[in-house]
Amino acid sequence: MTARFTLILTGASRGIGHATVKRFGAAGWQTFTCSREDVPAECRRDPNWAHHIIADLGDAASRENFIAEVTRRLDGAPIHALVNNAGISPKTPYKERLGCLHGDLDGWREVFELNFFAPIVLARGFAEALARGKGAIVNLTSIAGHAIHPFAGSAYSTSKAALSALTREMAAEFAALGVRVNAVAPGEIETEMVSADYEPLITRIPMHRMGTTDEVAGVIFQLCNADFGYVTGAEIFVTGGQHLL
Repeated sequence: MTARFTLILTGASRGIGHATVKRFGAAGWQTFTCSREDVPAECRRDPNWAHHIIADLGDAASRENFIAEVTRRLDGAPIHALVNNAGISPKTPYKERLGCLHGDLDGWREVFELNFFAPIVLARGFAEALARGKGAIVNLTSIAGHAIHPFAGSAYSTSKAALSALTREMAAEFAALGVRVNAVAPGEIETEMVSADYEPLITRIPMHRMGTTDEVAGVIFQLCNADFGYVTGAEIFVTGGQHLL
């Protein structure tokens, strides 16, 4: 491998994941990406997407195949960053978010399989390569994991709260490997999933605007750099101050 640094990022095909691939790529990092979809059409000639692998990280077999394929392609090279960005927040057949009163529990299990279990499985699977690179892990949590959110159901919110707690535990354990573990908790970010329903939330944001995917990607990038070499077990809120209210 000729790249100086190597990133593995999940949920790369759009939104925050897509912006993060571009941010690391612009700094010369080699990126290994995955999503349930193929490389976006507009990115197929971009070398940042040369190592894109289609994978369903909510499926145990697909997850293991992804780890094995990346490990094969790395051929013993180190990993310097793992960004666990992939996540889901599905609705019930009645178009409601999965809450405590509504929604099949299998739906809850699906949410936790991707939002909570996938990050720890990937961290375990890439632990040796991360240790060789003295790397960093960044888990994407959410403001919804810390306060009731009108558009985030209980399944999603509790999975993100659990990921916040997992980040702290991982930070303590992975420190023995020389690997740092932190989390980024976005608030209202302008992505393809944002609709007009989100407009009233802007009044609850001290900065009076939504954030951008590039702003979240910038925080993720900094957490993986040497300037943050003594930071582990932290959760950075990228919310425009919304989490303060």
